[in-house]
Formats: sequence, C-alpha cells, structure tokens
Amino acid sequence: MPPRTSNEAEPAETPAALRPALRVAVLADSDTRWKWGALTARRLTAAADGPDARPVEISGLLLRGRATPTPRQLAEVGEVGIDIERVREVTAVEFLHTVRDEGYDLVVLALVGGGVQAMLHGLAALDLPRRPVVVTGYVGVVYEKLADGLLLRHGADVVLANSAHDAERFRAVYEGVGADASAVTEAALPFLGGAPYRGEEGRDTVVFAAQPSVPDSRADRTYLLRRLVEHARLHPRREVLLKLRSKPGEHTTHIEELPYQKLAQRLPGGLPPNFRLVYGHMGEVLDRTDLLVTVSSTAALESLHRRIPTAVLTDLGVRETLGNHHFVGSGLLTSWDRLDGGIRPRPDGRWLAGQGVAADGSYGTAYDTARAKVTALLAAGQLPPPAPYYTPATAPGYLPGILGRHHLAPDGTPLPGAAAPQEPGRVRGAVRETVRNAARGAYRQGVQRVAPVIRRMGEL
Repeated sequence: MPPRTSNEAEPAETPAALRPALRVAVLADSDTRWKWGALTARRLTAAADGPDARPVEISGLLLRGRATPTPRQLAEVGEVGIDIERVREVTAVEFLHTVRDEGYDLVVLALVGGGVQAMLHGLAALDLPRRPVVVTGYVGVVYEKLADGLLLRHGADVVLANSAHDAERFRAVYEGVGADASAVTEAALPFLGGAPYRGEEGRDTVVFAAQPSVPDSRADRTYLLRRLVEHARLHPRREVLLKLRSKPGEHTTHIEELPYQKLAQRLPGGLPPNFRLVYGHMGEVLDRTDLLVTVSSTAALESLHRRIPTAVLTDLGVRETLGNHHFVGSGLLTSWDRLDGGIRPRPDGRWLAGQGVAADGSYGTAYDTARAKVTALLAAGQLPPPAPYYTPATAPGYLPGILGRHHLAPDGTPLPGAAAPQEPGRVRGAVRETVRNAARGAYRQGVQRVAPVIRRMGEL
C-alpha cells in the first residue's frame, strides 16, 4: 500500500451512533435481584458525555423458579431503564443458549450463589471464541453464609462489593482458601439515590420496612406488628405505614410464609385510622418518610444515604439470624420503647463511611473503579473461560448437586432432555405457560399453608 501523502485526508472516525452497540444481558431470579442487576448494568455502562459514547442495549432475562417476579413486582421496582414488556423468562439452559446465540459483551448475574456458580460452569462449557465479561455481587447487606455465598460467586470477572467493609471481607475469604481475589471490586448499592431529607412542616410519618423472612416466627412477626400498631395509637397525629414487599401468593428473594397482611387481619382491636399497609417503590415511600424503622432491611441503607432518621430494632435481640448484628457500631440500634418515647438514634459517622452509604456526596464516583475494570476487560478481546474455585476436583460432593438443580452436568453441559426444543404455535405455548403458573401456585400454596402446618404438628 503506498504511503499517504500530505494532501490526503485522515480517515474519519466512525460516529458513535454507527458503532456496534454494547450488548448486555441481566439475568435475575427475584424482584430485588432484578432491581440490583438492572441498575448495576446501567451504572457499569454509563457512557461519558460527548461524541465517543457507545450505544448500549440491555436485555432482561428472568431465571425461572419459585421467586420469579410477577409483572406487578417488576413494575413496582421502579425505573431501571429496561422495558419490562421485553423482559422474558428463561431456564438456565435457555439462558446459556441465548448467550451463545446473541453474542453479548457483558452479562450481569443477579442470582443466588448457586445460580451464579451454575451459570459460570455453563458459560465455561460453551467454550465461546469470545465470551462476555461476567459481573455478579450482592443486593444488600451480607450478614449470613459469607464464605458459602462468596465461593459460589468465585469465577466471575467482577465480584462487586457494596462497601469498603465488604470488599475487605470478600478478599479475606478468597485469599484464605487460596483463591484469586482480584475480581473483588468496591462499588456501592446501585439503587441509592433520592433527595436528601429535609422534613416537611406538618408531616410526621413513620415507616416500618418489613422483610419476608426476618423474623420468621409467627410470635415474633405478630409482636412487631402489634408494637407498630400500638405506636400508631400512642401518636394519633402521626402517619404510621407498614411497607410490604409483596402481596400474598407472590414470592420475593426470600420465602414469606407468614405475610403481615394476614396477621393484621387477625390482630385484636383492629387497626387505627392512622395506620396503613403500603406497597410500591421504596424510593417513593422514602420521599415521605420522617423515621424509617426496620429489623435489618437494606432499606435502612437507602434511608441513611438520604439522611433520613433511621432505627434498627433490638426488641428481638441483636442476633446473626436477624441480621441486625450488622449494625453494631452504627448508633442505630434501639427499641420500640425508646421510639415510643420520642428518642431518635443518631448514626455514627465512621460506621457510615465504611458501609457504602455515601451520604457525604461521594456516591457519584462509587462505580468509577468497577466501570474502568469492565471497560478494560471488554477491550482485552478474548478472555479465558471462567475458572471458579469449585470444580469436580475441589468439590466433588457439592458441585454436582448445585449444577444438577439447573439441569447441568458436572462439566457444565446440559443434562439429557434439559434443552427441549421450542414448541411451535401459540396454543401449545399458552398451555405450557398455564401449567407452569399452576405449578408455581401449588408450590407457593405449599410453602405458605401446608409447610407451616406440618412444622406445627411436628412441635406437638
């Protein structure tokens, strides 16, 4: 090729609008993890201003299971930048086939640990000439099964930690078993936001953020409900809201066997007029909150980020099973007796600084490091297959069961019969969907009605 002369023009760069879009897939298995995954994808692909911005296409996929969110739950998650009408439900094997066929650049696995591990082995077994960058993490406070959950997530290119505190713990676990800890990357919860709390004259609203499985006993849940209702009666001019995650029959990240809605119907004396049960997007509820009360919900971190007065209850003890032990040192631990008397906790600044709450205004840069790491991985070209810590050699008694639940063999390939061909025609598709919904309904009925009865019979 002859050299270009000084009179020849330099070739023009391809305009951003004409460049291939960055293709992203978010795979989630519950409403909360969908929210985390979709918003994380947005944070990681947020393009800088200017002509070099590359278009981004994000596909939403829901892993079929007991907690697959309903359309109502997806709508209540709030704005995540993905059209929920285009979100579709898949099995693990269908997801792997989609990755193989669609050529995604980035995959965000917003799944429970076992699901992440199965997808990592499945992606490795695909042996793609150019595989996607894989990101995973946690949707909130990590207060149980730290080692188990982390090792099941090992093998992803990026394991997001929601705070400096978590990043330190995550690296310690990986290094402690001799695993590569370089994937651990400090960021923050992707759904923090909203206007800082300033209060509003004439408004006095207390919100209790309920959790599906904390506490899990009827006595403890009834106690919390009773104290909340009593608080409303003690302060008749105060609006008292019970913020619920789901309606009876719907599942969230955790199983809810004893919905507060049903317990409230049986509460002696009924409910006072200033007490209400509410649903909806947590951010919208926090817009009108003057005190957020919880046992250990991630909503406490959302509230603290906005500097809303926040209380973490000690009435049932400070215990690992409740998750409120995570708030030791926060200054937020208190009881209903103190709240009834007007005492409001004051958060400890040093504790907040280590928890990724970013109430100091640093939230705008919380994802810079993670975004830079993803960008570098995308630019690296062909990546080696994922290399999880668990293999048939290191965990032969554990790994096959995890993969088998997702219809994968110990080598990550689909089990015989797992990849059934698509059934043609709308009628067959409708029948299959009807059967699937009936099966899911039967499962939920068993969890919420039959299982508690069996347990009570066993205690006799």
